[in-house]
Amino acid sequence: MNLIHSLIPSFSRAPVVAQGHDEKDLGPTVQPRYEIKETDEAFGLTVTLPGVTKDNLEITAEGESLRIVGKRSWSRPDDWSVIYRETTDATYLLEIDHDNAVDTEKVHAELRDGILRLSLPKAEEIKPRRIEIA
Repeated sequence: MNLIHSLIPSFSRAPVVAQGHDEKDLGPTVQPRYEIKETDEAFGLTVTLPGVTKDNLEITAEGESLRIVGKRSWSRPDDWSVIYRETTDATYLLEIDHDNAVDTEKVHAELRDGILRLSLPKAEEIKPRRIEIA
């Protein structure tokens, strides 16, 4: 699957159980909302992760994929009773296949106020090049 096809968002927000990726059991997961932009030099990925702190965020680049796992750090006080809730306590999981289009050694990530911003520099092989005419 190429980068653009892997970026088409899933419209299901129902938690699913992550399977077959590693030895850690993530339990129910939900795909976070995200947006991607492209320039000649890089892809810009913005992921919404409300309730996630740096300590509860894991970003890994392995082979041709990028994986983001975020666990919420807030828990409801015991004396509160829920009347209505739009969110779930499921772990956020976003996996993007990039077909080696990203130089993973130069990825930069910043988390602020529940918004994760990643700069994913393009691999030299896929950057546009000007060809000189002899």
